[in-house]
Amino acid sequence: MPSTITAEHVRELLSSTDPDPRLVLLAGRARVVPAAETDTDRYRGAVEIVSRDELTARLGSRGQDGPEPSDRELTELAARLEAVVTGLGA
Repeated sequence: MPSTITAEHVRELLSSTDPDPRLVLLAGRARVVPAAETDTDRYRGAVEIVSRDELTARLGSRGQDGPEPSDRELTELAARLEAVVTGLGA
């Protein structure tokens, strides 16, 4: 089964211009969306995986305001998030 969450999703979440983006899973696809939109009909049924704030906390000094994470770090984060999705059965 192909990976649902990729390093590109993690990069998109970290670099989003929205003040409070979330990585969600909707119909088997990962998407980065503004938190304000997660309660709309468009994202009804989406499962929130992680917010940018939660993700930057995991990165410590790296991330939104610190040095950009390496491709390896992004890939490792994506793999950990994918494991969360698998554990949820989503």
